[in-house]
Amino acid sequence: MTDQAAVVRVGLAWALLGVVLFSFSVPLTKVAVGGFSPFFTATGRAVIAGSIAGLFLLVCRVPWPQRSSIRPLVFTMIGAVFGWPILMALALERTTAAHAAVIAAFMPLTTALFAVMRSKERVSRQFWWAASAGTLALVVFALSKGGAEGGDFAADLLIVGAVLSSSWCYVEGAAITRVMPGWQVISWVVVLALPVTVPASLILWWLTGGSYDTSAAEWWSLVLLGVSSMYLGFFAWYRGLSLAGAAHGGQVQQLQALLTLLWSALLLGEQVSVGTILAAVAVIGCVVWAQRSRGTVTTVPEE
Repeated sequence: MTDQAAVVRVGLAWALLGVVLFSFSVPLTKVAVGGFSPFFTATGRAVIAGSIAGLFLLVCRVPWPQRSSIRPLVFTMIGAVFGWPILMALALERTTAAHAAVIAAFMPLTTALFAVMRSKERVSRQFWWAASAGTLALVVFALSKGGAEGGDFAADLLIVGAVLSSSWCYVEGAAITRVMPGWQVISWVVVLALPVTVPASLILWWLTGGSYDTSAAEWWSLVLLGVSSMYLGFFAWYRGLSLAGAAHGGQVQQLQALLTLLWSALLLGEQVSVGTILAAVAVIGCVVWAQRSRGTVTTVPEE
């Protein structure tokens, strides 16, 4: 019992490290889009991650994925490499990182919703009440004065699209961890994207590179996005989930929105109002309520 508790604690520490690395994603993207186009920000970070991953796979002599794994890897790639980075970068051209953090706080619940649909779990009414309450909290925030200070309706739609895209890729990626380690999943995801991201980055740089006066901070933000948010963060995250279990480890993600608000204030100097913090706490509370209300679930068999 003691040994198992120690393993869970280590797993929670790894999961927390992953969440800390992920929490820098929105502020770093906000900085990066000041010196690069939103599309280059997305493809450039993927090229950096894919280059590192390719070296890891070669050094470790990892065999090519089985044919049955290619389809979910591609779906994961669409969300992780293109969906979340592009939509979030486009949103952050129109809104603040703090505003985006509140909308993105819903991600653990949308991930749970996709997991429920994919595995055909039977969940309680409380789960759906919590989902509805969290959605209502986001709508109120987006329409309120506090929400309007940070963005507009188009930005909110882009953030919602980014969250849905990321949640879907989380679920698809988690499904593949049954047949390969988590670090190999994210490695293959970014490597398989290289035939698209490398030429796309070259073309985008040729088309838009000269129109930006890119600073050192913006270059460093792009590099850190590729190394940390898009790659190493998944190492820690999947390691934590494997040791602590998805139920325990996944709860740590509730801290991501609050950490993002903290970095937005400290690193970007954004004004984080009390209303923004309260909205984030309300959404996180609904997410925790939904996760706990899932309880013991059953699965509907395939027909």
